[in-house]
Amino acid sequence: MSPTTTLGETVWQLPPLILHPFNERVPPSALLENSKAALMLSGMIPSDGTDPGDLKRRLMQGRYSELRMLFFLGKDVMRWVNQCVEWATRTAEPAGISDLRTQSFAGLLTASPPEPVKDKLIRWGVADYVSIFSRAIGMNAAFADPPPSDLLSEEFLRNYHRYADHLYRCYMDSQPYRVIGPPNFHFDLYASGEYSRMLESQWGEG
Repeated sequence: MSPTTTLGETVWQLPPLILHPFNERVPPSALLENSKAALMLSGMIPSDGTDPGDLKRRLMQGRYSELRMLFFLGKDVMRWVNQCVEWATRTAEPAGISDLRTQSFAGLLTASPPEPVKDKLIRWGVADYVSIFSRAIGMNAAFADPPPSDLLSEEFLRNYHRYADHLYRCYMDSQPYRVIGPPNFHFDLYASGEYSRMLESQWGEG
């Protein structure tokens, strides 16, 4: 990667990152049961008498649901990253700021998002946003669509998060890029419904 360079006091406003709800129809109770299955299989909590084969199937189904949710989150993130690159082509490059690649904006989100974005994520209950966003990016770097579960090995499903971590690192190391941070680059974070209501309010005021 390119070293971080000082850009003075100029603050650039990037496009907003808009996150859409998942349409997986997986209730939180199901995710909780999947987590319990993993803990029982590992011996970390006592078994409730469920057949180990059923626990294993429940675990694999849960892992696959998590993988799909990460993938669709990554689609929103990568859409934003590409919007930022388009913005850089129109605005930053004519101003003399070069080497802004997709990795620049991915790194901004995962490594050093603006404080208002971090605060909002924490209010949403997303404390480990670094792992979640980086894994979501990694999955989208490898797959154009979520692969069917029967094409994924048990090893991959059981430990998909480790593979996603490495895919993210491969993505970030794939080309040189300028490292950027919140002193010079700001963006806002919205849930899609929240963003729609904000636009409707602005239109009403107009």
